[in-house]
Amino acid sequence: MAHPARPAVITLEDLGLTYPGPPPLTALHPCDMRIEHGEFVTIVGPSGSGKSSLLNVLGLLDNPTRGRYLLNGIDTSTVNDSRRAALRGQQIGFVFQSFHLLPHRTAQENVELAMVYQRTPRRVRRQKAAQVLTRVGLAHRAHALPTHLSGGERQRVAIARALVAEPALLLCDEPTGNLDSDTAAAILDLLDQLHRDGMTILVITHDGNVAQRGQRIITIRDGVLSEALNTEAAVPC
Repeated sequence: MAHPARPAVITLEDLGLTYPGPPPLTALHPCDMRIEHGEFVTIVGPSGSGKSSLLNVLGLLDNPTRGRYLLNGIDTSTVNDSRRAALRGQQIGFVFQSFHLLPHRTAQENVELAMVYQRTPRRVRRQKAAQVLTRVGLAHRAHALPTHLSGGERQRVAIARALVAEPALLLCDEPTGNLDSDTAAAILDLLDQLHRDGMTILVITHDGNVAQRGQRIITIRDGVLSEALNTEAAVPC
């Protein structure tokens, strides 16, 4: 007997976002987009292009004003706020430019905190945090405070924290924005490795060099998404 096809991690159907104003401001023009399991997709655009609005919609922080957003086949427009919050915690791992680590907690404790609200037992939290810190190459720094870590190490802790709940999607917002070139390259190499391990990754960036790391590059300008098939052409998503 045939099994049903696995739903895409992200499916946008005629999705748009307009802020009411006055005057009304269209942040995202209606678009369709699919991101399948195991893809590494980058979305690139200049400041003011709509990247933050798109990030907020994909991260279930804002609701679109038209269309549908399906996350792993779940229509997020039909669920209440508590269910949206649960989906955000279970399905999406966030990585931000500014790390957002608690300065008086060790690297391991920062990672463990991601599981507290899921009521994961303490012993399991410790075990899983240690595993993901090893995965990102920071086992030897597990008990260091963020103030004693380099920028690259802090971003690795942030990535470990995003991974520990085993999300369907790793959603990265300018993950190398606060890093020097060599450190940024090391973080991008880590994302490449996570992708090879099967993680679905979406990176939002203004940096064309970062965007080149993606299997697919989607551009956004004035709230319009288009997908670059090569250096000479682009088509609507």
